[in-house]
Amino acid sequence: MDTDVIICGAGAAGLTLAVDLARRHIRFLLIDKAAGPFAGSRGKGIQPRSQEVFEDLGVIDAIVASGGEYPVQRHYTEDGTTVDEPVVVRSEPTAAEPYRIPLLVPQFLTERRLRERLTELGHIPRYGRELTGFAQDADGVTAEIAGPGGEQTVRARYLIGADGGSSTVRKALGIGFPGRTLGVRAVVADVLAEGVTADAWHRWGDGTAAQVSLCPLYGTEMFQLQGPLPFDVEVDLSAAGLTALVRERTGRDDLAIHAVSWASAFEMNARLADTYRQGRVFLAGDAAHCHPPTGGQGLNTGVQDAYNLGWKLAGVLGGAPDALLDSYEAERRPIAEDVLGLSTRLLEAARNRDHRRGREVGQLDLGYPDSPLSLASPGHDKGVRPGDRAPDAPVTGAGGLPTRLFTLFRGPHWTLLGHGVDRASAPAPRTGLRVHTIGARGDILDPGSHVRDGYGLASGRWVLVRPDGYVAAVLDTAGLPAAEAFLDSVGVRPPL
Repeated sequence: MDTDVIICGAGAAGLTLAVDLARRHIRFLLIDKAAGPFAGSRGKGIQPRSQEVFEDLGVIDAIVASGGEYPVQRHYTEDGTTVDEPVVVRSEPTAAEPYRIPLLVPQFLTERRLRERLTELGHIPRYGRELTGFAQDADGVTAEIAGPGGEQTVRARYLIGADGGSSTVRKALGIGFPGRTLGVRAVVADVLAEGVTADAWHRWGDGTAAQVSLCPLYGTEMFQLQGPLPFDVEVDLSAAGLTALVRERTGRDDLAIHAVSWASAFEMNARLADTYRQGRVFLAGDAAHCHPPTGGQGLNTGVQDAYNLGWKLAGVLGGAPDALLDSYEAERRPIAEDVLGLSTRLLEAARNRDHRRGREVGQLDLGYPDSPLSLASPGHDKGVRPGDRAPDAPVTGAGGLPTRLFTLFRGPHWTLLGHGVDRASAPAPRTGLRVHTIGARGDILDPGSHVRDGYGLASGRWVLVRPDGYVAAVLDTAGLPAAEAFLDSVGVRPPL
């Protein structure tokens, strides 16, 4: 069997990559050694930047409908009173940032929505398929995959290890995974609970070894139970065992766990792979970086790894130089390093009873200013810079209907925006590039000046936006030949 890409691991990162490749009409095989989909809620936070990714992939509305905003945190004090406070510092959406509030969606529902989207695009994950070995050469990867029908040999151009913190792919490559354990062992479980309401995230014993919390899992009737555990102690994860733990830590006999859908006792780690690429094999998601759960960063960082890698794989498979794929590690590994530091700091804050989260967790400010894919933009010293996230903005089509920049960006293409330019100066048409001109005689109008102000554009300037929604260049018309040469280098060329 031959394909272009083998994706090992059908979690959030693997599914995101599969959806992105499917809409680009790239051949792939998505496998997972588990017998079926993951059943737990572990990564339940969907940050604003990931919401933008999911909008582009056509799944945001289904994911929003599957969960909700975080409830207030209800702290139970020793004297029996309660104190409510927000989990996140709330900020209202703006023209540039339409998603600013993290969502609470159980991981199994997020992944279900991604599988549904993948099915719409004509593909499904293959469960019960284990990667038992692989070898690579100059032209591709030969993988051995064991499944219900026996062992199969699959030849692919590339192999992606999105197979979790214990990644088979990473270990087979011998890639180091340095970091540290964080001295915290914890339990997380999805349970049916009696004695608590679904209007709050209930917390007892903050900052102590006896703390425990129950967070409603919107979209279900369950709660996520969390709490620290002592090391080297056997833990009873049954309903009776967790009931005993909750009653001991809260002092309340009216609380009871009636059923356990999924449970795990684990030790928190912060680790980062030495490299994200070895030849034709790449790492993504938890296979490349392992986070403590504080701040809801792990799943989101993995989703954005996949979103970064998908268009680059498609570009190289379509004829772009292989060097395009080198930018994956150059861009994503520094992000993971920063996010690991944030998650660890938030864990320490939680130990000091500070569970509040601000803008830093939303990932809207992360970008690639030092990327090899960021073009020099002389004369542009305000507004967005190459490597920045491209802001949204409400605009109006020349036909009179309102739309948004994100709607113009949606899809697998590059976008070139000209502000106050002559359409005749635009580059010749290219496959995979959409050109819009804003202003008089343009196909887009900016009546509220949101594009001009949000991007910091003077008249006569052009903005080149990558398929993953980051700015590649801000140029005047005289600089367009440099943008055209750059597009050639990433495989976006005029049709033959």
